[in-house]
Amino acid sequence: MKKTVWGVKALIMAGIVALALVAGGARVDAWQQPPASQEGFVPVENLPQREQLPAAPLVMGAYAVAWVAVFGYIWSLWQRLGRVERDIAEVSRRVEAGGRR
Repeated sequence: MKKTVWGVKALIMAGIVALALVAGGARVDAWQQPPASQEGFVPVENLPQREQLPAAPLVMGAYAVAWVAVFGYIWSLWQRLGRVERDIAEVSRRVEAGGRR
């Protein structure tokens, strides 16, 4: 039986997703906590621009990861189904060849 290299392909896909997230503009400093000296509730409109959490890149990154996972799973099912169909065809061929004797 032919062995697959699913681990390598999954690693490549994870690298592509990570590169897309980095290229998408998600900033590391946006994920940091506000300074501890701040007291009470401050509406988001009153926060400085650098302290606001950019939601769009994070949401797009989450959707990208989800779609890559869905397509990877579908591709995996497609490969396994093809392997099962080849095995069934081979077994059917062997059964017919043995039954004719």
